[in-house]
Amino acid sequence: MRSGITRRWARGSLLVIVLLLAVIEGMFLYSTVHGYYDGVQQSMYRRFSSINGQLKVYSSGTARRTAASRSLALRRMVEQFADKDKYEFMLLDGEGSVIASTSGTNAGGIIVPDDFEQAQTAPDGYGTAVYTTSTGEPVMSVCCLVPYAAEEIVAMRLVTSLTLIRRQVQNAVLLGLTAGAVALAIAAASGLYFVRSIVVPLGQVERAAADIARGDLDTRLPETNPPRDELDRLRGSINRMAQGLAETEKMKNEFISSVSHELRTPLTSIRGWVETLEALDDPGDANYRKGLEIIDSETGRLYSMVEELLDFSRLQNGGIQMDCRPLDLVAELTDALLFCEPRMRQEDLALHYAEPEEMIPVYADPGRLRQVFINVLDNAIKYSAPGGRITVKLWAGEYKAFVEIIDQGRGIPPEDLGSVKGKFFKGSNAVRGSGIGLALVDSIMTALDGTLDLRSTLGKGTVVTLGLPLYKKL
Repeated sequence: MRSGITRRWARGSLLVIVLLLAVIEGMFLYSTVHGYYDGVQQSMYRRFSSINGQLKVYSSGTARRTAASRSLALRRMVEQFADKDKYEFMLLDGEGSVIASTSGTNAGGIIVPDDFEQAQTAPDGYGTAVYTTSTGEPVMSVCCLVPYAAEEIVAMRLVTSLTLIRRQVQNAVLLGLTAGAVALAIAAASGLYFVRSIVVPLGQVERAAADIARGDLDTRLPETNPPRDELDRLRGSINRMAQGLAETEKMKNEFISSVSHELRTPLTSIRGWVETLEALDDPGDANYRKGLEIIDSETGRLYSMVEELLDFSRLQNGGIQMDCRPLDLVAELTDALLFCEPRMRQEDLALHYAEPEEMIPVYADPGRLRQVFINVLDNAIKYSAPGGRITVKLWAGEYKAFVEIIDQGRGIPPEDLGSVKGKFFKGSNAVRGSGIGLALVDSIMTALDGTLDLRSTLGKGTVVTLGLPLYKKL
């Protein structure tokens, strides 16, 4: 993963940076080289402007006299040229041959036709050439046509060495390349640092996820509080996921242990009474009938627990289809209360219930709705002390019908209230049972588009509110 992200960054962002720097570097080098050469050329242009200005002095008199005087003046300029250390000043004839030069070159000297030919065709009468002499020295020459007749003299040429200029250009190029390399190194280093700041935490998340997948639910990632960015929030989410999985795993193990115990208890009782019955010779013995009753009771309890487990499993996996139909909620609740009333009397509990006079129509599965009522009432009975009271209320709102079952039992600890509807949960106040009663109730109510709400005060009791949409015939 690291190499993959780094490689994509190198192919994407870094390549763009390199191309951008290359374009900027190329523009810088071009402007630098062009600027140096243009500066030399403009300097020689200014020098020619000064010479041409001096030639105006010799513009009076006849054409022959004027041409001769200008020719003489130009030759004197060559002899008296002050910038011989910077330029070589030449006079050229109509063939481009050197007539006179500050270096002493005379007629029949070296011909450099490029600048001369350019000057002859250029509108401004100037031509420029850059070349290397026979000695290997780089030079620039600028040729200017003489604006006035000067006998055989047709053009002037200034030649200057580019050795120093090229050295300055090389230094500028080297400086530009160095600056570009430094900028690229800084961009690459900062980019790699940024990529690493993403890749390293992602690597930690990847390893943590692999550890969690292998079953190591104690794996945790370092967090910052408050989170600084998305990666910090991702680490926090991974930690919360691992914590939730660990808690679920713990509850599952406790649930399996609890169910195993709950199943073993009636099985032990059944086995004991079977052995007792085998030892009895007289079927009319009172213990014989008592044993059969206990075996029947414990078998019924086992059957109920197994059915509850199977129902919960099927609901979780979507394997149960609700057989919903229009129902009278009053009749369904009253029937469930009648079923539980004998057990309430047995536990010395009083039932307070005012049956509404009018029907309250809902659309639900009657079997599952009865299962919900009996599960909630069973919890209220199990957690209530003898002499207590269970109050049941039923009313219809604008869009929903509500059933409220209030007990005066132990109540639910505040730390357990948020988890009590979760699967596998078995609180510290739990009594005998599979431990999935409320989880099953919540699943059924969700399947019926209903709601399950809990309010509880430790030591005072619990209020369970069930909500179901009212049925309105279209």
